[in-house]
Amino acid sequence: MPIGPLMIEHRLIEKVIALMEKAISRAENLKQIDPDLIQDFTRFIRLYADQCHHGKEEEILFEELKKKNISRGHKIIMSQLIEDHKWGRKTTGELVAANEKYRKGDGNVLLEIITKMKALIEFYPRHIQKEDRQFFIPVMEYFSQEEKDDMLRDGYALDSKLLHEAYAETVSSMKTGN
Repeated sequence: MPIGPLMIEHRLIEKVIALMEKAISRAENLKQIDPDLIQDFTRFIRLYADQCHHGKEEEILFEELKKKNISRGHKIIMSQLIEDHKWGRKTTGELVAANEKYRKGDGNVLLEIITKMKALIEFYPRHIQKEDRQFFIPVMEYFSQEEKDDMLRDGYALDSKLLHEAYAETVSSMKTGN
């Protein structure tokens, strides 16, 4: 089923969220945080959780659901999930901006970094639970096996494309020193 990879991806996101919690606890105790670690977290959220994972949801699953006569309840949840994704992107962008200030020596943004990270830590488990328990499994009933197989193939194709883009970005940054 096309939701299988999505649910597996949730488990990796949960592991990163747990690491973020440990980093926040350490930062609160030490009154400092490693900006490279924050950059790693935000890069993971942007590339894996958002582009890869949310990309498959929005570009494949949600687009296919829009073609179906789904229940009002499922429409509401899908709309909430889309808004959740937007909130996650915005909050991650704010965390990136705060981390850049911190990296440049502005220690006053440490509280903002901790606040944004805590918001993401609180957000992701609820969002994942909503998808896993209230949405993914029930909406599979709208699709034939052939449609499910097509979505699964589309998901693998998106993963492949993103993998190549990520490596191209890495190589580009190596050349420019960024």
